Amino acid sequence: MRNEMLPLIVGPCPSFGPIWREFLDNWESEPGELPYYVALGDLAHHLIERLDRGQTSSFPEIFQVVEDWHLHGEHYVREAATIGLLEGIQNLSGGDSQGGRSRAGHFEKWLGPESLQNWNKLYEFWNRITPARQDD
Repeated sequence: MRNEMLPLIVGPCPSFGPIWREFLDNWESEPGELPYYVALGDLAHHLIERLDRGQTSSFPEIFQVVEDWHLHGEHYVREAATIGLLEGIQNLSGGDSQGGRSRAGHFEKWLGPESLQNWNKLYEFWNRITPARQDD
């Protein structure tokens, strides 16, 4: 369920806990559903920072949770795992331009099979709608 997604990440990634609590403090008084995609963007940013600092020892456990979201989550959870988190990582890593894929590609070794398939589909989608520029 969507309201269980991010608390499941805090176990293997306790450093995300304060970010998650701040998100809840900022949004819980707002009417309606929490904007989980915003929190997944925060998580993407946090994971990139950890990668840049070489703090990746918990990445296998973190991305196992992401794989479980893809395999066992309801439609919203599966979609949010792909569009909210994986696409967030790709975009914040610079996408396909200027070597961005190689930076984002560092995450690929931790992705499970279903997550990796969705990761690659994102690149395929964006490459179809934004083909590489050809110099004339």
